[in-house]
Amino acid sequence: MEAYRTEEEQLEALRKWWQENSRSTFAAIALALAASFGWQFWQDHRATQAETASSIYQDMLEAVNLLTAAPAGPEQVATVRHLAGTLKTGYAGSTYAQFAALHLAKMAVAEDDLATAEQELRWVLTANPVQEIQLLTRLRLARVVAAKGDTAAALAILETEDSGTYAASYAEVEGDVYMQLGQQEPARAAYERASSLALSEGSAASRSLQLKLESLNPIPAREVVQVAEEN
Repeated sequence: MEAYRTEEEQLEALRKWWQENSRSTFAAIALALAASFGWQFWQDHRATQAETASSIYQDMLEAVNLLTAAPAGPEQVATVRHLAGTLKTGYAGSTYAQFAALHLAKMAVAEDDLATAEQELRWVLTANPVQEIQLLTRLRLARVVAAKGDTAAALAILETEDSGTYAASYAEVEGDVYMQLGQQEPARAAYERASSLALSEGSAASRSLQLKLESLNPIPAREVVQVAEEN
């Protein structure tokens, strides 16, 4: 009987607690379900957004390939710009939008529209890209800014503690900027650093880099004569 009475008391206590707390309990359950469904909805929404952005980007790449395969007509160019613009405005937080802006910058450079190219590249940097995209964008931006004549700004853009896999390219572009300034010694040092970095990364210096170094390190006249005599 004692056990029975205790169980009845416990049951009664539970009934009272439920009467007093049922509303708040239902509310908590409802909030938990809403949060769960809301999170799932958000995840599904993000997945759908990513799929749509990917599809638009693939369409843009196909249009870009058509531009490179044949003489570009105004309609083809307009198609690329429209699709890229759609990604930038409708899916600005996606990596696809950043890639689209890089394509627009490349097109602008081909058209000698450096102002637009700079604008697109700076847009990418404001979109908080991953490190690899950020380094590539800064490299291209330095080239564009230097081409516009602002060599000081170009050198400042190239300043970074870690240029990652682009270290050799950063050094080479730095050399190009110094050559633009007519400063051969800093240019030679930058080119030699670029060559060493390329070798340390397991790849030989590019032919263009080799030519730049050769132009700054001409063969002495006596060696030219010696080579001629040997041949």
